[in-house]
Amino acid sequence: MNYLHKFIALSLLISSFLQSCKNQDQVNVSLDTEKLKVRIAEIEIAPEFREEYLSILREESEASVRLEPGVICIYPMFQQDNPNLIRLLEIYESEEAYQSHLQTPHFKHYKGTTLKMVKSLELIDVEAIDPESMSAIFLKLKS
Repeated sequence: MNYLHKFIALSLLISSFLQSCKNQDQVNVSLDTEKLKVRIAEIEIAPEFREEYLSILREESEASVRLEPGVICIYPMFQQDNPNLIRLLEIYESEEAYQSHLQTPHFKHYKGTTLKMVKSLELIDVEAIDPESMSAIFLKLKS
């Protein structure tokens, strides 16, 4: 991949991140941090589908945050040394919010159209060490 392609891909991912995480005005200040569902999705994409996959992923992550009150963040990124290895940081208000997300038309479209593009998928549930600091992170993004 040449420099221009790398620059464009990185620019699109940064733009996607800024649109895919709620700013401080959208974060529920009474969020129950003990109910949070935080997950890292590790996805390997077939190289021939990378650009198409990223386009569909951007649409899905933006729609999820914009349309679903329980989706706090879907932050897509890729490994620098292997851009076909996609990582998503997903933060939901609760398990119920996550289950609701799985039933939305935009997620079903994403899943159905990208299934052939994915070589591997691993979903890793994690726990935040300091979930109370989350609002400070989003506040910094706003500035």
